[in-house]
Amino acid sequence: MEDPSMNTCNKEVKKEGTTAKSGNKNAKLLRLVEERALSMEKKKKQHGSLVPFVPQDCISNILVRLPLDSLQKSRFVCKPWYTIINSPLFIDAHLGRSESVLIFLSSSKRESLYPFPMESIPPEKPNTISVEEKCLQTECTPVFGLLNISPNLKSYIQCLEINGGKSKIREYNISCLGSIRATCNGLILLDNKLKKGLIVMNPVTRKLTALPLGTLFSPHNESYGIALNSATGEYKVIHLFRDELGFIGCEILILGTKLWRGANGPSFGHVSWFGYMPVSAIGALHWIPHVDRSDYIVSMDVNEEKFHTTPLPKSCRTHDRVVEMGGFLSFVTHEGVKQIDIWVLKGLSESWTKQYCITKGCKMDMVPLFSLRIKGDMIFKRDKDGSLYAYDFQRQVMAKVEMEKGCFPLSCLFLPHVNSLVSWSNRERGQDA
Repeated sequence: MEDPSMNTCNKEVKKEGTTAKSGNKNAKLLRLVEERALSMEKKKKQHGSLVPFVPQDCISNILVRLPLDSLQKSRFVCKPWYTIINSPLFIDAHLGRSESVLIFLSSSKRESLYPFPMESIPPEKPNTISVEEKCLQTECTPVFGLLNISPNLKSYIQCLEINGGKSKIREYNISCLGSIRATCNGLILLDNKLKKGLIVMNPVTRKLTALPLGTLFSPHNESYGIALNSATGEYKVIHLFRDELGFIGCEILILGTKLWRGANGPSFGHVSWFGYMPVSAIGALHWIPHVDRSDYIVSMDVNEEKFHTTPLPKSCRTHDRVVEMGGFLSFVTHEGVKQIDIWVLKGLSESWTKQYCITKGCKMDMVPLFSLRIKGDMIFKRDKDGSLYAYDFQRQVMAKVEMEKGCFPLSCLFLPHVNSLVSWSNRERGQDA
């Protein structure tokens, strides 16, 4: 007979074996589930880290269409974007898509004399910088004395954008003590009132550099201009001045250097007045040399640094001007009471060609200021009341520009300008612009 105790023992052994096999299966199943979960998590991470490839040219083509404010912030999204936006090719492409504006100084001057009650001083806007203070900081000079400058002496750099027959004031949040002497491709030349000399600045990037002291003359006996030498990529500051004997001297400084050098000026008697700002076009700077009845213009080839005289198609009168238009030099002249003719010069060795004849909405006191780079409209200012007019060449319509009330000084000096990322040397434009 079988021992009952043995049967019980065998049953228990079988039960333990079955339990062990079941435990092993569960452990394997659990391990398999864990491995699969880890594998899926790893795949998710890999999938999440994959970014679709976008060609650099495509990214550049998108970025160049952004507004300047967004573009400035986009530089710090990632290193590749920073490299693209700071590259000279991108800066030039952005400059080619940027519309012209009018840059000017808005004064905070009050009728009361200093000292005056503090409550009468309007507070400066946040993030406003002083050109002079920033210049001294770059020279590692203490700036404590600037705190005592009267706000009445400060001016604020602003620009006027014209679009669709309406104007808009743009704030740079930059104050300065001096006047704007010249502009070119987004760079402006300012007086350095704390130190005798000049400052070149890009108001968009707020980058600036102080120029060394050159020949000193009173403003009505000198003229400054900035122009780009397209052959070398260098920006040159040109300074003309009339000495005590009436001779016109010339000195030139290449931005990025610290040295003025002399150059041969225009012939004696060719320039008698410096009231008109020079115009940069067709690789040269151009001056109207007399206050009225100028029969020619005086031009300096930026590359060769030689002066030329070019006859005008008719005598230049008080309200006539030369302006840059579509990359060429144009002469805008009043022909009678209700007609304005526009002549175009495409090269220093070429002849003037009559391009347009405006017969609608013309006034005798309309002074041409500049031409919009993208849209092409010609902007005029009336001497009578300071109002602005835009002539649309496609529609052949002269329309008054709608101005912002209470925000636009009618009596200040306006200069053509373009908001850009341009700097003053190829090396710096690639690294710091």
